[in-house]
Formats: sequence, C-alpha cells, structure tokens
Amino acid sequence: MFSGFTGSSSNSGTDLGERMLNAVATQSIRHLFTQSDYIDVAVRCFPSSKLLQGSIDSFKMNGRGLVIRRQFEVEEMSFETDAVAIDFGAVIKGQLRLKQPTQAVAQIVLSEAAINRAFEADLVKKRLCQIEVDSLMSLSGDEPVSFRDIQLDLLPENRVKIAAKTDLPNCKEVPIQLKATLGIERRRRISFRDPEFDADAVPESLRGIAEPLTLAFAQVLDDMVDLDRFDLDGVLLRLNRLETHDKKLVFSGYAQVEHFPGMG
Repeated sequence: MFSGFTGSSSNSGTDLGERMLNAVATQSIRHLFTQSDYIDVAVRCFPSSKLLQGSIDSFKMNGRGLVIRRQFEVEEMSFETDAVAIDFGAVIKGQLRLKQPTQAVAQIVLSEAAINRAFEADLVKKRLCQIEVDSLMSLSGDEPVSFRDIQLDLLPENRVKIAAKTDLPNCKEVPIQLKATLGIERRRRISFRDPEFDADAVPESLRGIAEPLTLAFAQVLDDMVDLDRFDLDGVLLRLNRLETHDKKLVFSGYAQVEHFPGMG
C-alpha cells in the first residue's frame, strides 16, 4: 500500500521500514477507539529513504465504525497531517512516537441513529438528570428536573427537531418539543441556537407547562455538548464548520496530535 501511495521504488530495507510504520501506525490509531470496523493508514514519504531519518511528508488516516469511550459511535473519521517528524527507532520497537506535536485536517461524520444512541450513554444521561433550573422551580415544586426519552431528527440547513419527556410532581409525561439551529462555539462546543417551542406537537392543555420546560431543556443541551468531554488520548479536536446532510451530521476542522496512545 505504501509503495503505491508514494509512487516510488526503494530498497528492501526501506520497504521493510515502510511496512513496519504502516502496521505500527494502524495499531496505534486503533488504540484510540474502543472499537473500529475499519482503519486505513497511508504515509507519504518521497523519497522513501527520508523515512530512515524519521521525516514523513504526510500521514493520512481513514476510519469507519468507530466507538469512543465505549458508547459514542462515529460513522466515519479521517485526518491528514502535513510534514511529521517521528522517532524511527521507536517504530522498530513497535511504537509510534512523534518528535513534536503536529496538526491535521480532520472530518467527522455522525449518523442520526448514533446521536440518538449517545443520549442513552451514561455520561450524557447523568447530565440530563436532576437538573436545577431557577426558572422552573415554581413548576417543579423546587425539585430538580430530569429529561428522558430523547429523540433527535436532523433536518436540512443545520436544523434539528428534538422531542423528550419530563415529569413534574403534579404532571407526568410532559412532552418537550424543540426546534433549533446547530452552530459551533469556541471551535469545540456544539450550540443549539434560536430554540423554538414547537407548540403544534404538544396538546393544547399542556402547552403552558411544556413551553418553559422546552426552553430550559434547550439551555441544558447548549451547555452540554463539548468536545473536550469526549477526548481521545493525545488528540485534541477542534471544529471549523458543521453541516446536516442525509440524516448525517458532518464536522470539519482540525486535530492537534500531541502523541499516539501506547500499545498493549
């Protein structure tokens, strides 16, 4: 694979080094994820003899069916670096070690189904339970509010529709119906902008209760989705833009790679 990527021929010793680097890099990247269906790594190095000095022109990774922290599914992830300096001696020992941090252009694709499964993850459910919202104290009898049964629909033009439920002391199964526009704050947080209460999806008798609960839920979501809470070992992700397309949420940005995880 490496020789085809570089479009060059090399001596057998360098060929061995190339194959070792690809194998070590693939295994190192697999250790970023709890699970992976497919990971492909390609290294660009011309002339290939530069590899022996630890100099690489670029490093490219494509992965599908990835799972982060056991519960967060990524349909696709790819990144490609500029020039990278590695410790080739470490490669011989089965390790991938950067001589200095590097940046990579990155793209992440999440499916609508995976996003909804993420709402059932322990980390997310914990942040949606027992929430104290001052504006709701009169409705909840000064008790914390918990949100559950969340269903998100991805709409065109970065819009989302979200349904959920909550319980009040004197009213169970209160429907939450929300529409909002997705955005990016500080390159790391997903924001839910211009939230709107979808009154048509709520029985008229419950709208007076459901509307303030829905807007409070939007505020909770807006403070919750932060990439730094879903960190990968040695890799810091930052976002430039997002787009909803065909029931998928596509992020583009960059990855700051400090180090690769240890193997074994």
